[in-house]
Amino acid sequence: MVRPSQRKEMAKWVVKYRSMSITLACRTFQISESCYRYQPKLSDENEKIADWLLALTKAKRAWGFGLCFLYLRNVRGFKWNHKRVYRIYRELELNMRIKPRKRLKREKPEPLAVPEYPNRVWSMDFMADQLADGRSFRT
Repeated sequence: MVRPSQRKEMAKWVVKYRSMSITLACRTFQISESCYRYQPKLSDENEKIADWLLALTKAKRAWGFGLCFLYLRNVRGFKWNHKRVYRIYRELELNMRIKPRKRLKREKPEPLAVPEYPNRVWSMDFMADQLADGRSFRT
């Protein structure tokens, strides 16, 4: 499956090197002309977001994206979109590893002793029941 960004690059290549019109190239690769002409705005705010994220993750190593974003939004008062901040967070490769839970090592139970003669070993079991008035008892 070809992504729209790849289609856009193919359309630009065809227009540049094969002298095809933009309209025909867009129809051929099934993208809109606005997609073809779109230029992303590289703002200085992205660098500011990156600086803040790097400083926060260096100071607070245990903080993941959620705590960093909440700090920037609620404490510092920045109104950045969480999707934008998360995109920059991933580009900086600040994702924290999710540690797997440590499993408890349980000892293997001892095998049950086999009695030598009948009626040598008795086992006990509990029985629980409830009376008609709701009181429970064990025997």
